[in-house]
Amino acid sequence: MNNEQDPRWAAIVARDAKADALFVYGVKTTGVYCRPSSASRLPRAENIEFFDTPTQAEAAGYRPSKRACGDQTQLAMHHAQLVADACRQLQQAETPPGLEALARRAGLSSFHFHRVFKAITGLTPKGYASAVRSHKVREGLKEQQSVTEALYDAGFNSNSRFYESADQLLGMKPSDYKAGGTNSEIRFAVGECSLGAILVAQSQRGVCAILLGDDPDKLLRDLQDQFPKAELVGADRGFEQLIAQVVGFVEAPALGLDLPLDLRGTAFQERVWQALREIPVGSTASYAQIAQRIGAPKSFRAVAQACGANHLAVAIPCHRVVRSNGELSGYRWGVERKRQLLERERQ
Repeated sequence: MNNEQDPRWAAIVARDAKADALFVYGVKTTGVYCRPSSASRLPRAENIEFFDTPTQAEAAGYRPSKRACGDQTQLAMHHAQLVADACRQLQQAETPPGLEALARRAGLSSFHFHRVFKAITGLTPKGYASAVRSHKVREGLKEQQSVTEALYDAGFNSNSRFYESADQLLGMKPSDYKAGGTNSEIRFAVGECSLGAILVAQSQRGVCAILLGDDPDKLLRDLQDQFPKAELVGADRGFEQLIAQVVGFVEAPALGLDLPLDLRGTAFQERVWQALREIPVGSTASYAQIAQRIGAPKSFRAVAQACGANHLAVAIPCHRVVRSNGELSGYRWGVERKRQLLERERQ
């Protein structure tokens, strides 16, 4: 099949912006590549070749044209605006709209919108809606609303749907969360590692705290502050295996930590924490880079605050975030521990 018979050629001729996320084309006579909607002069069909991504085009020796660079910037800005609008819908709607409704408003296919939304926020639309609901419920319960008021304000239209999701949203019964964790059980153990004292705590949903420090008693007080009315239960021998696994991960990060985590943060914090977990072992990223990755390039200070709110040392690797010049910045558990963790990972 020659290029003129390829449906992608028709998209180029039509300068179809909807095809921009599907492929790029390289022009053999100029050595540059463009997106289908590019306003560049239309080349001859026999002088082009197709690539799924810009990376593939560059690997084949093509470079982005000046116009293509502008096209990419405009496309990124357009996508960011669409996603920001979708986030506002999910935050403000009484009942969160579904994927098809969000995609229809954005003028994209469901598949394309889903991919763009996740690339920018780090969450799927459904995951973002769930995080928004979780935050609304928690804030409502903290403000002493009744459980019924909190669930309806968060967008649940029936008690049954809310209680089906309550454990995933809160990690405990809504009435217990409203009472500061009353009746919820948090198992914990304190041990030693090369970085000093370490406390590991686990709720019914997963590991909810990994704390580092010099004073074991202070770590326990920090856990009590985090769960002021929960029942804190000292570990048995079975739980000691869990803390041994976490300590092993601290000592040898390349081993990985395959444990369920109980994340309790705002939608923004969870986006940041997910981005941190995607930083490879032995690598670092700046606060500005993380802000860029989650689609909020001006929010680097909020990224730093989300790092400071992390209660899961090493599992959520906020130690891999540094200043733009590569220097180490503050770390909840001490800059020297941050330095040691990074040196260990680089080895």
